Amino acid sequence: MIDLRDPSTTPLNFTKSINLALSERGINSLRHANCEGLLEDVLAETIPMHGRMIHGKKPTGELYEESQLYDAHGRYIRAVDRAGLNKRLLDSLEQMPNVTLHFNHKLTGADFKRNMAWFEQQKVPTTDHAQNPTQDASSKRGQARATEISVTFDLMIGADGAHSATRYHLMKFARVTYQQEYIDTLWCEFHIRPKPDSTFAISPNHLHIWPGGSFMFIAIPSLDKSFTCTLFAPSSYFESLSSLPLEDVPSSFSDNFPGVSPELISPSDLQRQFVENPHLPLISIKCTPYHFNSSVVILGDAAHAMVPFYGQGMNAGLEDVRVLFDFLDSYGVYDANNKFSTAQRERREDALNSYTSQRTPDAAAINDLALRNYEEMRAGVKSPLYRLRKWVEESINVYIPWSGWSTQYSRVSFENQRYSEVEHAARRQGKILTTTFRVGFLSLGCLVALGFSRQKSVKEIQLPSLVRFLKSLRQP
Repeated sequence: MIDLRDPSTTPLNFTKSINLALSERGINSLRHANCEGLLEDVLAETIPMHGRMIHGKKPTGELYEESQLYDAHGRYIRAVDRAGLNKRLLDSLEQMPNVTLHFNHKLTGADFKRNMAWFEQQKVPTTDHAQNPTQDASSKRGQARATEISVTFDLMIGADGAHSATRYHLMKFARVTYQQEYIDTLWCEFHIRPKPDSTFAISPNHLHIWPGGSFMFIAIPSLDKSFTCTLFAPSSYFESLSSLPLEDVPSSFSDNFPGVSPELISPSDLQRQFVENPHLPLISIKCTPYHFNSSVVILGDAAHAMVPFYGQGMNAGLEDVRVLFDFLDSYGVYDANNKFSTAQRERREDALNSYTSQRTPDAAAINDLALRNYEEMRAGVKSPLYRLRKWVEESINVYIPWSGWSTQYSRVSFENQRYSEVEHAARRQGKILTTTFRVGFLSLGCLVALGFSRQKSVKEIQLPSLVRFLKSLRQP
Protein backbone atom coordinates (compact mmCIF):
# COMPACT_ATOMS: atom_id res chain seq x y z
CA MET A 1 0.00 0.00 0.00
CA ILE A 2 1.40 3.40 -1.01
CA ASP A 3 0.19 6.58 0.72
CA LEU A 4 1.15 10.24 0.37
CA ARG A 5 0.53 10.82 4.07
CA ASP A 6 2.68 10.00 7.07
CA PRO A 7 0.83 8.16 9.89
CA SER A 8 2.61 10.20 12.56
CA THR A 9 1.52 13.60 11.22
CA THR A 10 -1.64 15.68 11.06
CA PRO A 11 -3.40 14.03 8.10
CA LEU A 12 -4.03 10.78 9.99
CA ASN A 13 -5.09 12.70 13.10
CA PHE A 14 -7.77 14.63 11.17
CA THR A 15 -8.03 17.18 13.97
CA LYS A 16 -9.95 19.52 11.69
CA SER A 17 -12.33 17.22 9.86
CA ILE A 18 -15.97 16.26 10.17
CA ASN A 19 -16.48 13.41 12.64
CA LEU A 20 -17.58 9.99 11.42
CA ALA A 21 -20.77 7.98 11.86
CA LEU A 22 -20.53 4.22 11.41
CA SER A 23 -23.70 2.41 10.34
CA GLU A 24 -24.73 -1.03 9.09
CA ARG A 25 -23.13 -0.80 5.64
CA GLY A 26 -19.73 -0.03 7.07
CA ILE A 27 -20.14 -2.61 9.83
CA ASN A 28 -21.20 -5.26 7.31
CA SER A 29 -18.17 -4.52 5.17
CA LEU A 30 -15.83 -4.89 8.16
CA ARG A 31 -17.67 -8.09 9.04
CA HIS A 32 -16.79 -9.53 5.62
CA ALA A 33 -13.18 -8.33 5.64
CA ASN A 34 -11.93 -11.65 7.05
CA CYS A 35 -9.71 -9.79 9.52
CA GLU A 36 -9.99 -11.51 12.87
CA GLY A 37 -10.85 -9.12 15.68
CA LEU A 38 -11.02 -6.02 13.46
CA LEU A 39 -14.77 -5.42 13.76
CA GLU A 40 -14.76 -6.04 17.50
CA ASP A 41 -11.84 -3.66 18.01
CA VAL A 42 -13.52 -0.94 15.95
CA LEU A 43 -16.91 -1.28 17.65
CA ALA A 44 -15.29 -1.20 21.09
CA GLU A 45 -14.18 2.37 20.36
CA THR A 46 -17.54 3.74 19.21
CA ILE A 47 -20.39 5.54 20.95
CA PRO A 48 -24.00 4.53 20.14
CA MET A 49 -26.20 7.37 18.85
CA HIS A 50 -29.85 6.31 19.07
CA GLY A 51 -31.30 9.37 17.42
CA ARG A 52 -31.19 13.08 16.85
CA MET A 53 -31.53 15.54 19.71
CA ILE A 54 -33.19 18.68 18.39
CA HIS A 55 -32.35 21.87 20.28
CA GLY A 56 -34.29 25.11 20.23
CA LYS A 57 -36.04 27.83 22.19
CA LYS A 58 -39.74 28.11 22.96
CA PRO A 59 -41.63 31.41 22.46
CA THR A 60 -41.41 31.83 26.24
CA GLY A 61 -37.60 31.87 25.99
CA GLU A 62 -37.21 28.48 27.61
CA LEU A 63 -34.61 26.19 26.05
CA TYR A 64 -35.78 22.74 25.00
CA GLU A 65 -34.36 19.55 23.55
CA GLU A 66 -36.39 16.85 21.80
CA SER A 67 -35.18 13.33 21.06
CA GLN A 68 -36.10 11.85 17.67
CA LEU A 69 -35.12 8.18 17.54
CA TYR A 70 -33.61 6.97 14.29
CA ASP A 71 -35.46 3.69 14.16
CA ALA A 72 -38.68 2.16 15.50
CA HIS A 73 -36.80 -1.06 16.30
CA GLY A 74 -34.12 0.60 18.41
CA ARG A 75 -31.30 0.33 15.87
CA TYR A 76 -28.64 3.02 16.06
CA ILE A 77 -25.58 4.46 14.36
CA ARG A 78 -22.20 4.84 16.06
CA ALA A 79 -19.88 7.81 16.50
CA VAL A 80 -16.32 6.79 15.70
CA ASP A 81 -13.03 8.63 15.98
CA ARG A 82 -11.54 9.12 12.52
CA ALA A 83 -7.91 8.84 13.64
CA GLY A 84 -8.59 5.76 15.75
CA LEU A 85 -10.38 3.99 12.92
CA ASN A 86 -7.59 4.76 10.45
CA LYS A 87 -5.00 3.38 12.88
CA ARG A 88 -7.03 0.21 13.41
CA LEU A 89 -7.25 -0.37 9.68
CA LEU A 90 -3.54 0.28 9.23
CA ASP A 91 -2.71 -2.12 12.06
CA SER A 92 -4.76 -4.85 10.38
CA LEU A 93 -3.06 -4.22 7.03
CA GLU A 94 0.36 -4.26 8.63
CA GLN A 95 -0.29 -7.72 10.05
CA MET A 96 -0.95 -9.21 6.61
CA PRO A 97 2.05 -11.09 5.19
CA ASN A 98 1.41 -9.92 1.61
CA VAL A 99 1.05 -6.21 2.44
CA THR A 100 3.79 -3.60 2.88
CA LEU A 101 3.12 0.03 3.78
CA HIS A 102 4.95 2.94 2.12
CA PHE A 103 4.15 6.44 3.39
CA ASN A 104 5.16 9.85 2.02
CA HIS A 105 4.93 8.69 -1.60
CA LYS A 106 3.12 10.92 -4.09
CA LEU A 107 1.64 9.51 -7.31
CA THR A 108 3.01 11.65 -10.14
CA GLY A 109 2.30 9.56 -13.23
CA ALA A 110 0.69 6.34 -14.44
CA ASP A 111 0.48 4.31 -17.64
CA PHE A 112 -2.49 2.00 -17.32
CA LYS A 113 -1.74 0.25 -20.59
CA ARG A 114 1.76 -0.78 -19.52
CA ASN A 115 0.74 -1.08 -15.82
CA MET A 116 3.43 1.26 -14.58
CA ALA A 117 3.24 4.10 -12.05
CA TRP A 118 5.69 6.74 -10.83
CA PHE A 119 5.92 8.05 -7.28
CA GLU A 120 7.90 10.79 -5.60
CA GLN A 121 9.35 9.86 -2.23
CA GLN A 122 8.54 12.90 -0.12
CA LYS A 123 11.40 14.03 2.13
CA VAL A 124 9.15 16.32 4.13
CA PRO A 125 5.68 15.05 5.20
CA THR A 126 2.86 16.81 3.39
CA THR A 127 0.49 18.76 5.61
CA ASP A 128 -2.94 18.69 4.10
CA HIS A 129 -6.60 18.61 4.98
CA ALA A 130 -9.11 15.89 4.27
CA GLN A 131 -11.27 18.21 2.16
CA ASN A 132 -8.85 20.97 1.17
CA PRO A 133 -5.27 19.80 0.47
CA THR A 134 -2.62 22.44 1.06
CA GLN A 135 1.16 22.39 1.34
CA ASP A 136 3.50 24.64 3.21
CA ALA A 137 6.69 26.14 1.78
CA SER A 138 8.94 23.54 3.40
CA SER A 139 6.92 20.77 1.78
CA LYS A 140 7.40 22.37 -1.63
CA ARG A 141 11.12 22.71 -1.06
CA GLY A 142 11.21 19.06 -0.02
CA GLN A 143 9.44 18.07 -3.23
CA ALA A 144 12.18 19.67 -5.32
CA ARG A 145 14.61 17.18 -3.83
CA ALA A 146 12.25 14.21 -3.97
CA THR A 147 13.40 10.92 -5.45
CA GLU A 148 11.15 9.40 -8.11
CA ILE A 149 10.61 5.66 -8.28
CA SER A 150 8.72 3.52 -10.79
CA VAL A 151 6.44 0.63 -9.82
CA THR A 152 4.87 -2.10 -11.94
CA PHE A 153 1.53 -3.55 -10.86
CA ASP A 154 -1.26 -5.92 -11.83
CA LEU A 155 -4.11 -3.82 -10.41
CA MET A 156 -4.00 -0.32 -8.92
CA ILE A 157 -6.82 0.49 -6.49
CA GLY A 158 -7.12 4.26 -6.05
CA ALA A 159 -8.66 5.20 -2.71
CA ASP A 160 -6.97 8.58 -2.54
CA GLY A 161 -9.88 10.89 -1.81
CA ALA A 162 -11.87 13.61 -3.48
CA HIS A 163 -8.79 15.18 -5.07
CA SER A 164 -7.65 11.79 -6.36
CA ALA A 165 -4.43 11.61 -8.36
CA THR A 166 -5.44 8.11 -9.49
CA ARG A 167 -8.67 9.50 -10.99
CA TYR A 168 -6.72 12.29 -12.68
CA HIS A 169 -4.48 9.77 -14.46
CA LEU A 170 -7.39 7.38 -15.12
CA MET A 171 -9.09 10.14 -17.10
CA LYS A 172 -6.18 10.12 -19.56
CA PHE A 173 -7.03 6.55 -20.56
CA ALA A 174 -10.77 6.10 -20.02
CA ARG A 175 -13.56 8.31 -21.35
CA VAL A 176 -14.67 9.40 -17.90
CA THR A 177 -17.85 11.42 -17.48
CA TYR A 178 -17.06 13.74 -14.59
CA GLN A 179 -19.22 16.11 -12.56
CA GLN A 180 -17.96 18.26 -9.68
CA GLU A 181 -20.03 20.65 -7.61
CA TYR A 182 -19.20 22.87 -4.67
CA ILE A 183 -22.47 23.53 -2.86
CA ASP A 184 -23.12 26.98 -1.40
CA THR A 185 -22.34 25.79 2.12
CA LEU A 186 -19.16 26.13 4.16
CA TRP A 187 -18.31 24.32 7.37
CA CYS A 188 -16.28 25.16 10.42
CA GLU A 189 -15.37 22.88 13.32
CA PHE A 190 -15.96 23.69 16.99
CA HIS A 191 -15.33 21.82 20.21
CA ILE A 192 -17.43 21.30 23.35
CA ARG A 193 -15.28 20.42 26.35
CA PRO A 194 -16.25 17.81 28.96
CA LYS A 195 -17.82 19.09 32.17
CA PRO A 196 -15.51 19.81 35.12
CA ASP A 197 -16.28 16.34 36.52
CA SER A 198 -15.06 14.78 33.20
CA THR A 199 -18.52 13.78 32.03
CA PHE A 200 -20.40 14.65 28.82
CA ALA A 201 -21.91 18.13 28.77
CA ILE A 202 -25.00 16.83 26.89
CA SER A 203 -26.40 13.41 26.05
CA PRO A 204 -23.66 11.25 24.48
CA ASN A 205 -26.14 8.94 22.77
CA HIS A 206 -27.54 11.43 20.29
CA LEU A 207 -26.42 13.41 17.28
CA HIS A 208 -27.29 16.92 18.42
CA ILE A 209 -28.77 19.39 15.94
CA TRP A 210 -29.54 23.08 16.26
CA PRO A 211 -31.60 23.59 13.06
CA GLY A 212 -31.64 27.11 11.68
CA GLY A 213 -33.59 26.88 8.43
CA SER A 214 -30.81 27.73 5.99
CA PHE A 215 -28.01 26.62 8.33
CA MET A 216 -27.38 24.32 11.29
CA PHE A 217 -24.99 23.46 14.09
CA ILE A 218 -24.37 19.82 15.02
CA ALA A 219 -22.46 17.99 17.76
CA ILE A 220 -21.17 14.40 17.74
CA PRO A 221 -19.76 12.70 20.90
CA SER A 222 -16.12 11.67 21.26
CA LEU A 223 -14.53 9.04 23.50
CA ASP A 224 -12.78 11.69 25.62
CA LYS A 225 -16.24 12.99 26.70
CA SER A 226 -16.02 16.03 24.44
CA PHE A 227 -18.11 16.80 21.36
CA THR A 228 -16.87 17.56 17.86
CA CYS A 229 -19.19 20.23 16.49
CA THR A 230 -19.71 21.63 13.02
CA LEU A 231 -21.36 24.78 11.77
CA PHE A 232 -22.84 24.36 8.27
CA ALA A 233 -24.04 27.55 6.64
CA PRO A 234 -24.11 29.45 3.33
CA SER A 235 -20.99 31.43 2.54
CA SER A 236 -23.01 34.62 3.02
CA TYR A 237 -23.65 33.67 6.66
CA PHE A 238 -19.94 33.15 7.28
CA GLU A 239 -19.25 36.50 5.63
CA SER A 240 -21.81 38.22 7.85
CA LEU A 241 -20.33 36.62 10.98
CA SER A 242 -16.81 37.55 9.90
CA SER A 243 -17.87 41.16 9.36
CA LEU A 244 -19.12 41.46 12.95
CA PRO A 245 -16.90 42.65 15.77
CA LEU A 246 -15.45 39.49 17.27
CA GLU A 247 -17.18 40.06 20.59
CA ASP A 248 -20.59 39.96 18.81
CA VAL A 249 -20.12 36.45 17.35
CA PRO A 250 -21.32 34.65 20.54
CA SER A 251 -24.54 36.67 20.63
CA SER A 252 -25.23 35.72 17.00
CA PHE A 253 -24.75 32.07 17.98
CA SER A 254 -27.07 32.56 20.94
CA ASP A 255 -29.78 33.93 18.65
CA ASN A 256 -29.48 31.20 16.01
CA PHE A 257 -28.33 28.21 18.08
CA PRO A 258 -29.82 28.69 21.54
CA GLY A 259 -27.99 26.83 24.27
CA VAL A 260 -24.62 26.61 22.52
CA SER A 261 -22.92 29.68 23.99
CA PRO A 262 -22.31 30.40 26.80
CA GLU A 263 -23.94 27.17 28.05
CA LEU A 264 -21.68 24.69 26.20
CA ILE A 265 -18.90 26.79 24.65
CA SER A 266 -17.62 29.86 26.46
CA PRO A 267 -17.78 33.10 24.44
CA SER A 268 -13.99 33.39 24.41
CA ASP A 269 -13.61 29.78 23.22
CA LEU A 270 -16.24 30.33 20.54
CA GLN A 271 -14.48 33.46 19.27
CA ARG A 272 -11.10 31.72 19.19
CA GLN A 273 -12.39 28.63 17.39
CA PHE A 274 -14.31 30.66 14.81
CA VAL A 275 -11.16 32.64 13.96
CA GLU A 276 -8.58 29.83 14.15
CA ASN A 277 -10.48 26.98 12.49
CA PRO A 278 -10.76 27.16 8.69
CA HIS A 279 -14.06 27.80 6.91
CA LEU A 280 -14.04 25.04 4.32
CA PRO A 281 -16.12 24.09 1.26
CA LEU A 282 -18.13 20.93 0.63
CA ILE A 283 -17.63 19.10 -2.63
CA SER A 284 -19.86 16.62 -4.43
CA ILE A 285 -18.34 14.46 -7.18
CA LYS A 286 -19.88 11.98 -9.61
CA CYS A 287 -18.03 10.16 -12.34
CA THR A 288 -18.06 6.98 -14.43
CA PRO A 289 -16.51 4.58 -15.30
CA TYR A 290 -14.49 3.76 -12.20
CA HIS A 291 -11.95 1.58 -14.03
CA PHE A 292 -9.86 1.10 -17.14
CA ASN A 293 -9.38 -2.38 -18.62
CA SER A 294 -8.08 -4.72 -15.91
CA SER A 295 -5.41 -2.39 -14.53
CA VAL A 296 -7.01 0.31 -12.35
CA VAL A 297 -10.14 1.03 -10.33
CA ILE A 298 -11.10 3.91 -8.01
CA LEU A 299 -13.36 3.76 -5.00
CA GLY A 300 -14.54 5.83 -2.05
CA ASP A 301 -14.32 9.62 -2.38
CA ALA A 302 -12.07 9.21 -5.42
CA ALA A 303 -15.11 7.82 -7.25
CA HIS A 304 -18.01 9.57 -5.54
CA ALA A 305 -17.23 12.28 -2.98
CA MET A 306 -20.44 13.34 -1.26
CA VAL A 307 -21.58 15.92 1.26
CA PRO A 308 -21.67 14.56 4.83
CA PHE A 309 -25.34 15.00 5.64
CA TYR A 310 -26.31 11.33 5.54
CA GLY A 311 -23.18 10.13 7.32
CA GLN A 312 -22.59 7.70 4.46
CA GLY A 313 -19.27 8.78 2.93
CA MET A 314 -17.16 6.34 4.93
CA ASN A 315 -19.86 3.66 4.92
CA ALA A 316 -20.21 3.87 1.14
CA GLY A 317 -16.42 3.66 0.78
CA LEU A 318 -16.24 0.55 2.95
CA GLU A 319 -19.13 -0.94 0.99
CA ASP A 320 -17.20 -0.21 -2.23
CA VAL A 321 -14.42 -2.47 -0.97
CA ARG A 322 -16.81 -5.28 -0.11
CA VAL A 323 -18.65 -5.07 -3.43
CA LEU A 324 -15.41 -4.87 -5.42
CA PHE A 325 -13.95 -7.99 -3.82
CA ASP A 326 -17.29 -9.80 -4.07
CA PHE A 327 -17.06 -9.33 -7.84
CA LEU A 328 -13.38 -10.28 -7.97
CA ASP A 329 -14.22 -13.47 -6.06
CA SER A 330 -17.33 -14.27 -8.09
CA TYR A 331 -15.35 -14.03 -11.34
CA GLY A 332 -12.64 -16.29 -9.95
CA VAL A 333 -9.91 -13.71 -10.40
CA TYR A 334 -7.79 -15.19 -7.64
CA ASP A 335 -8.33 -18.85 -8.44
CA ALA A 336 -4.97 -20.63 -8.36
CA ASN A 337 -5.32 -21.94 -11.92
CA ASN A 338 -5.83 -18.39 -13.27
CA LYS A 339 -2.76 -16.84 -11.66
CA PHE A 340 -0.55 -14.71 -13.98
CA SER A 341 -2.58 -15.72 -17.03
CA THR A 342 -4.47 -13.92 -19.75
CA ALA A 343 -7.60 -15.50 -18.32
CA GLN A 344 -6.96 -13.76 -15.00
CA ARG A 345 -6.73 -10.34 -16.68
CA GLU A 346 -9.90 -11.01 -18.66
CA ARG A 347 -11.78 -12.10 -15.56
CA ARG A 348 -10.52 -9.09 -13.64
CA GLU A 349 -11.71 -6.75 -16.39
CA ASP A 350 -15.12 -8.44 -16.33
CA ALA A 351 -15.23 -8.02 -12.55
CA LEU A 352 -14.31 -4.32 -12.79
CA ASN A 353 -16.95 -3.80 -15.49
CA SER A 354 -19.58 -5.31 -13.18
CA TYR A 355 -18.34 -3.22 -10.27
CA THR A 356 -18.65 0.01 -12.25
CA SER A 357 -22.08 -0.99 -13.59
CA GLN A 358 -23.45 -1.65 -10.11
CA ARG A 359 -21.82 1.08 -8.08
CA THR A 360 -22.31 4.01 -10.46
CA PRO A 361 -26.10 4.29 -9.99
CA ASP A 362 -25.78 3.49 -6.30
CA ALA A 363 -23.17 6.20 -5.75
CA ALA A 364 -25.24 8.72 -7.71
CA ALA A 365 -28.26 7.86 -5.56
CA ILE A 366 -26.56 8.34 -2.17
CA ASN A 367 -24.90 11.49 -3.49
CA ASP A 368 -28.34 12.95 -4.24
CA LEU A 369 -29.88 11.61 -1.02
CA ALA A 370 -27.11 13.24 1.02
CA LEU A 371 -27.78 16.62 -0.58
CA ARG A 372 -31.51 16.32 0.10
CA ASN A 373 -30.94 15.22 3.69
CA TYR A 374 -29.29 18.55 4.45
CA GLU A 375 -32.67 20.25 4.04
CA GLU A 376 -34.24 17.72 6.39
CA MET A 377 -31.58 18.23 9.07
CA ARG A 378 -31.48 22.03 8.99
CA ALA A 379 -35.23 22.58 8.65
CA GLY A 380 -37.36 19.46 8.13
CA VAL A 381 -36.82 17.98 11.61
CA LYS A 382 -39.04 20.75 13.02
CA SER A 383 -41.78 20.33 10.41
CA PRO A 384 -45.12 18.77 11.46
CA LEU A 385 -45.39 17.10 8.04
CA TYR A 386 -41.97 15.48 8.49
CA ARG A 387 -43.01 14.14 11.89
CA LEU A 388 -46.32 12.90 10.54
CA ARG A 389 -44.69 11.02 7.66
CA LYS A 390 -42.07 9.49 9.97
CA TRP A 391 -44.78 8.36 12.40
CA VAL A 392 -46.91 6.84 9.62
CA GLU A 393 -43.99 5.01 7.98
CA GLU A 394 -42.69 3.63 11.27
CA SER A 395 -46.17 2.54 12.32
CA ILE A 396 -46.66 0.63 9.07
CA ASN A 397 -43.22 -0.95 9.47
CA VAL A 398 -43.95 -2.08 13.04
CA TYR A 399 -47.58 -3.20 12.73
CA ILE A 400 -47.62 -4.41 9.11
CA PRO A 401 -44.06 -5.75 8.69
CA TRP A 402 -44.98 -7.93 5.72
CA SER A 403 -45.71 -4.77 3.71
CA GLY A 404 -41.96 -4.17 3.28
CA TRP A 405 -42.49 -0.54 4.27
CA SER A 406 -39.62 1.29 5.95
CA THR A 407 -38.34 4.83 6.36
CA GLN A 408 -35.71 6.02 3.94
CA TYR A 409 -33.30 6.62 6.82
CA SER A 410 -33.66 3.05 8.09
CA ARG A 411 -33.08 1.64 4.61
CA VAL A 412 -29.92 3.70 4.20
CA SER A 413 -28.44 3.35 7.69
CA PHE A 414 -29.64 -0.01 9.02
CA GLU A 415 -29.94 -2.19 5.94
CA ASN A 416 -27.71 -3.22 3.04
CA GLN A 417 -30.21 -2.57 0.26
CA ARG A 418 -28.59 -0.90 -2.75
CA TYR A 419 -28.73 2.90 -2.56
CA SER A 420 -30.44 3.13 -5.95
CA GLU A 421 -33.14 0.73 -4.74
CA VAL A 422 -33.55 2.76 -1.55
CA GLU A 423 -34.11 5.91 -3.58
CA HIS A 424 -36.67 4.14 -5.77
CA ALA A 425 -38.53 2.68 -2.75
CA ALA A 426 -38.59 6.04 -0.95
CA ARG A 427 -39.96 7.76 -4.05
CA ARG A 428 -42.69 5.11 -4.41
CA GLN A 429 -43.65 5.36 -0.73
CA GLY A 430 -43.75 9.13 -0.98
CA LYS A 431 -46.21 9.00 -3.87
CA ILE A 432 -48.43 6.55 -1.99
CA LEU A 433 -48.40 8.68 1.17
CA THR A 434 -49.10 11.89 -0.76
CA THR A 435 -52.11 10.28 -2.44
CA THR A 436 -53.30 8.80 0.87
CA PHE A 437 -53.01 12.13 2.71
CA ARG A 438 -54.93 13.90 -0.05
CA VAL A 439 -57.70 11.33 0.04
CA GLY A 440 -57.69 11.43 3.84
CA PHE A 441 -58.04 15.20 4.05
CA LEU A 442 -60.70 15.13 1.36
CA SER A 443 -62.61 12.51 3.35
CA LEU A 444 -62.18 14.57 6.52
CA GLY A 445 -63.56 17.60 4.68
CA CYS A 446 -66.55 15.58 3.55
CA LEU A 447 -67.11 14.38 7.10
CA VAL A 448 -67.05 17.94 8.42
CA ALA A 449 -69.43 19.06 5.69
CA LEU A 450 -71.74 16.17 6.56
CA GLY A 451 -71.64 17.22 10.19
CA PHE A 452 -72.65 20.75 9.31
CA SER A 453 -75.39 19.47 7.06
CA ARG A 454 -76.86 17.71 10.06
CA GLN A 455 -76.64 20.95 12.05
CA LYS A 456 -73.95 19.67 14.40
CA SER A 457 -71.11 21.78 15.64
CA VAL A 458 -67.57 20.87 14.70
CA LYS A 459 -66.88 20.06 18.35
CA GLU A 460 -69.32 17.17 18.20
CA ILE A 461 -67.31 15.35 15.52
CA GLN A 462 -65.44 12.71 17.48
CA LEU A 463 -61.81 12.59 16.34
CA PRO A 464 -60.06 12.95 19.70
CA SER A 465 -57.00 10.77 19.07
CA LEU A 466 -56.26 12.36 15.68
CA VAL A 467 -56.69 15.87 17.11
CA ARG A 468 -54.37 15.09 20.03
CA PHE A 469 -51.72 13.73 17.66
CA LEU A 470 -51.93 16.70 15.30
CA LYS A 471 -51.60 19.06 18.26
CA SER A 472 -48.55 17.20 19.50
CA LEU A 473 -46.86 17.74 16.14
CA ARG A 474 -46.96 21.48 16.69
CA GLN A 475 -45.26 21.27 20.09
CA PRO A 476 -41.46 21.47 20.34
